[in-house]
Amino acid sequence: MKASSAPTSNIEIRLFASLQAYAPPNAKELAISPGHTVRDVLTALGVPLEEVQLVFVNGTKKEMDTVLTGGERVGVFPPVGGG
Repeated sequence: MKASSAPTSNIEIRLFASLQAYAPPNAKELAISPGHTVRDVLTALGVPLEEVQLVFVNGTKKEMDTVLTGGERVGVFPPVGGG
């Protein structure tokens, strides 16, 4: 996720349920370039965007186009079945 010469910051990303398979080993301190969106991060991790139902940034529901600056906690959930 790190760009070669751009400054970086870290985020914590948590992928839940079926999305856990895409979690990087450094999920608690994932380096990003400030200005990347949640969508950019998920794409870089190979997460199928059509499998993303909910995104939370610092505990607040957000959209995938939310811009990250560093220091955020990002939680991503797939659709949950039930009945």
